[in-house]
Amino acid sequence: MPMNGPDLTRDELYRYARHLALPNVGLEGQRRLKESRVLCVGAGGLGSPLAMYLAAAGVGTIGIVDFDIVDESNLQRQLLHGTDDVGRHKLDSAADRLHALNPHVEVVRHEAKLDSANALGVMRGYDVVVDGTDNFPTRYLVNDACVLLGIPNVYGSVFRWEGQLSVFAAEDGPCYRCLFREPPPPGLVPNCAEGGVLGALPGIIGSGQAMETIKLLLGVGRPLIGRLQIFDALEMEWREVALRRNPKCPVCGDEPTQTGLIDYDLFCGVTSEGAAEPLVTATVASVQEVDPSGARARLDGDPTTFLLDVREPWEWAVGNLSDRGARLIPLSELDDRLAEVPDDRPILIYCKAGGRSARAARQLEAAGRTDVVSMRGGLKAWVTDIDPDLRVV
Repeated sequence: MPMNGPDLTRDELYRYARHLALPNVGLEGQRRLKESRVLCVGAGGLGSPLAMYLAAAGVGTIGIVDFDIVDESNLQRQLLHGTDDVGRHKLDSAADRLHALNPHVEVVRHEAKLDSANALGVMRGYDVVVDGTDNFPTRYLVNDACVLLGIPNVYGSVFRWEGQLSVFAAEDGPCYRCLFREPPPPGLVPNCAEGGVLGALPGIIGSGQAMETIKLLLGVGRPLIGRLQIFDALEMEWREVALRRNPKCPVCGDEPTQTGLIDYDLFCGVTSEGAAEPLVTATVASVQEVDPSGARARLDGDPTTFLLDVREPWEWAVGNLSDRGARLIPLSELDDRLAEVPDDRPILIYCKAGGRSARAARQLEAAGRTDVVSMRGGLKAWVTDIDPDLRVV
């Protein structure tokens, strides 16, 4: 009886021999993988093991969405990229790595920031979408688009020593909105840049995403539909939470109230340019801000200005404005070290991207400091606008 799916070449038969001998895969399953199309959203920590295992498994078409550049700080966990790739577009280094791993797969590059205007067009035509992002706006965007398109969403997230894994938007299963109807208040949950992540953890969760994707493509096993796996790397323990589809879910419910994509930056309360550090609340966002050029003008115009860096000591060690007289007081220590901040001088605060400095400005205002300004865009913007030789991580 003829098998479904494309033919496998002699080289492919040899390459996938361990799959062909595996119950629930075999020749028909391998052909099914070859004709499958999977979209990986992100080529970072989760996207690295995910894309590599999908390519190694013989998934015929692997789409990757990313617009970032390889940075040296990525290499601790993003194994798609190497030291020689620093400064390259992630899509380019990812495609090179996947083709070196398996020349039989096609890599489709989507060099764009996924947003409400392009998401449906980018995702349409794929069999599975795998979310390897690290921010709430894109997670909600990917979820909602998958629901609207009827495409399963293989979800993964990592933070510090903990990871999560599930399958959303599958038939009769819950979506991400059923679990998290609304995002947490901006600034409540630190991002990986602030809180850190163990480099091996994305390897575990990303590999799990690859496994769930392959199971969905083959139609075998028991996928994580209606189940959220939570992994504690410190204790090396997994626990599972049962999930149900919420019939009142605004996106996948019986009578959905949201039938299209929305402004997810606005929904999640982050900056429109998608900075890594979120704004916190409307009150915090209302603090007085200046851009790097304005900050430089203030420092040049008033040498009494107290320049405050509220990042962590290790960030300071990589690069700082000590030549401008900056003083380091991490945001986590600010309440206990208020006495070190003068109350009779102008105060200019900076961090990496503007989120922590806005919070610090609010704290200082609440403590009675009156002339407080936060540098919009943080040290990253200073590097772009003022000093490209300064390193920031």
